[in-house]
Amino acid sequence: MQGSDEILIRTRDVSVRILSLAPREVAPWHFHREIVDNMFCLSGSISVQLQEPDESLTLLPGQRCEVQPGRIHRVGNLDDQEAKYLLVQGVGEYDFNIVSS
Repeated sequence: MQGSDEILIRTRDVSVRILSLAPREVAPWHFHREIVDNMFCLSGSISVQLQEPDESLTLLPGQRCEVQPGRIHRVGNLDDQEAKYLLVQGVGEYDFNIVSS
């Protein structure tokens, strides 16, 4: 990912970060085996796409979503300006498993 990543808290079981997405930046499809992703939009708009079942969410500042372990998803910025979100991940061992599209 091209945007920035500011770590607020990182322990063995929990991670709290502020991530910035550059204009039109999209993360790869992926899933986590143990952790839940909680995403809180801070600025711009964040696109969260999920599989099985297919679902697409657009988060505006103040909105959030939760992605359960094992669910394939990706996060993107579909706008022409930077977007930021707070990512709270836990509880469990972090992994990032890329899925080919």
